[in-house]
Amino acid sequence: MEDSLFRALADPTRRRILELLREKDRTAGEIAEQFPMAFASVSHHLGVLKAADLVATEREGQFIRYRLNTTVFQEVVRYFITRFGRENNA
Repeated sequence: MEDSLFRALADPTRRRILELLREKDRTAGEIAEQFPMAFASVSHHLGVLKAADLVATEREGQFIRYRLNTTVFQEVVRYFITRFGRENNA
């Protein structure tokens, strides 16, 4: 597992963004509406999540739609099961 993934998950704003995307895919503007911060700050958080491969994007005209990258979440679950499952069975 890459450190960028865990750094991305460590921030509460980014975790909230992931919760929103768990409900449904959203544009950057729809996500930004949910936070009392500048759009640029939300955009930065989205960039961190994308760099960690936690979200995927799709361009729709002038908008970018964000969705969860469920493949990465499956890898994270496998990592924790492998890493901590062994320790509990030892």
